[in-house]
Amino acid sequence: MITIIIHYKGKNGNARKFAKEMIESKLVDEIRKENGNLRYEYYYPLEDNEAVVLIDSWVNQEALDIHHSLPLMSKISKLRDKYDLHMKVEKYESIEDLKDEKYIRK
Repeated sequence: MITIIIHYKGKNGNARKFAKEMIESKLVDEIRKENGNLRYEYYYPLEDNEAVVLIDSWVNQEALDIHHSLPLMSKISKLRDKYDLHMKVEKYESIEDLKDEKYIRK
């Protein structure tokens, strides 16, 4: 599994307006229906009103590459430009043999 965390920053509430428009325009629904998408969720940091965090998970790199090649990516790019957002991106891959299991409370 691959998880992408995108930190969106803007001004005047634009990051939150972007996330709201992504949801209301049904782009989020389209992404969630894509083959290989496991998670696509926006969060608001409590200590930063000018930021939004996206957690986006895929079954593998191939599914993520297909997502990036779809026409809806240009719609997302236009919305990012509309709201003048800046991004910091992190990428994580899950590991099969987690050695720290004893520290995780389920």
